[in-house]
Amino acid sequence: MPTDPPRPIRVLVVDDSALMRKLLRALLEADGTIEVVGTAQDPFEAREKIKALDPDVITLDIEMPKMDGLTFLRNLMRLRPMPVVMVSSLTERGADATLAALELGAVDFVPKPKLDLADGLEALAQVLIEKIKAASVARPSVRRRAEPGDAGAIGGSATATVTAPVAAGRARRTITEIGTTDRLIAMGSSTGGTEAVAEILAGFPADAPAVVIAQHIPEVFSRRWAARLDAGSAIAVAEAADGDQILIGHAYVAPGGRHLRVERSGAKYFCRVGDDPPVNRHRPSVDVLFQSVAAEVGPSAVGVILTGMGADGAEGLAEMARRGSPTVAQDRATSVVWGMPGEAVRRGAAEEVLPLAEIGPRVLGLARAPVRKGPRGGTS
Repeated sequence: MPTDPPRPIRVLVVDDSALMRKLLRALLEADGTIEVVGTAQDPFEAREKIKALDPDVITLDIEMPKMDGLTFLRNLMRLRPMPVVMVSSLTERGADATLAALELGAVDFVPKPKLDLADGLEALAQVLIEKIKAASVARPSVRRRAEPGDAGAIGGSATATVTAPVAAGRARRTITEIGTTDRLIAMGSSTGGTEAVAEILAGFPADAPAVVIAQHIPEVFSRRWAARLDAGSAIAVAEAADGDQILIGHAYVAPGGRHLRVERSGAKYFCRVGDDPPVNRHRPSVDVLFQSVAAEVGPSAVGVILTGMGADGAEGLAEMARRGSPTVAQDRATSVVWGMPGEAVRRGAAEEVLPLAEIGPRVLGLARAPVRKGPRGGTS
């Protein structure tokens, strides 16, 4: 018997610009699996249309009349949690507000298209459609309730979320001799990863082994995200610069739009940042980072793959495992999207599959255990 075609993904577009609402509708409806069931020009209209139309996903602008997008999102996630994709300006202010939205439970974000955009509209449409599809099956969750005074929230300061324990860790770090790391933790993530990484790093002590991170994130956003991680962690977190020596108690975030690799020179490790072509359609690519760590650090590294759509990082994690590195993947239940970690598990690249809350302590334990002897086989 013939089967009915799958129901299209029902989307509500919320934006105060009539031209933007029209453009987003056109971009989304060009894909036959998405139906824009309505649009709204402000949060009050959006609230009524959510009740009436019951969409699967909403796209949400941040700066709107009557009620800003963050306030609306906070209320929505409290009263009726649902997948939200933010449509954000590529500015520092837009980046801060978007990162605050991800803390509140938004699944993902896309750069706001320019109305006079001539080139690149097709690529933008592809990204938007992919993220809507991922959001439709995502598990939106709130890691921490962002408030107007939070770090990076509109009107907030960059240090507003530093807690007393973190501040104390900072003080200890400044008077402790911090030297070359002999162990390295490599993390990769995408959709949902900004909050997953933040949760893990928040539990690391000031003398934790060095961490290198590849998160699928645009330029401007990566710098602001690194500042937010730094404000909430006892370790020092910064956007990586080419030639940075990798030190104990520090984490290095791949710059948006650039690859991050690890290079060894004698007993020291350094960051190498490059503009070579995207890998798996991403720059930074998790595979690029993991493969460099496999080659340069081998069994002295620990590989961690977190929530995200797609397959980037799975092959790199498998290579780390082949070189003897312990490898960990986030489990399905706590991932916003179980694409990247799921593919790593499917390929046999992950030795352990853990809920997010258990990853930080386990990874610290692995990074402080004796280095394994010889490579591990069996991954493909």
